[in-house]
Amino acid sequence: MDPAPNTEIRMFGFLHSARRDKGLSPKVRLYIPPEGRVAQDIAEELELPMDKIEGVFINHLVYSLDHVIHAGDKVAFISRGVPGPHRFNLGIHSAGKGTGRS
Repeated sequence: MDPAPNTEIRMFGFLHSARRDKGLSPKVRLYIPPEGRVAQDIAEELELPMDKIEGVFINHLVYSLDHVIHAGDKVAFISRGVPGPHRFNLGIHSAGKGTGRS
């Protein structure tokens, strides 16, 4: 028997639309083990288009895909294309370059 899901994962922007177009929910609940999981591994499991992901919000901060997600974190994958000043204000610009807060 699989462990109960303990973390909600959301998709924003293009990733939200891409999941809807496939008939999938842009919001999923997954089990994250106590040691956590790398965001990129989760994105791959969800079959998200890796070339369209710019970063991941985890507990209201933006990180690169190499950041570890822990059970209960608030998580949302961010697609490329967030406009100008918002990219800098939210920290998306640096996350997309692999230099997000880690």
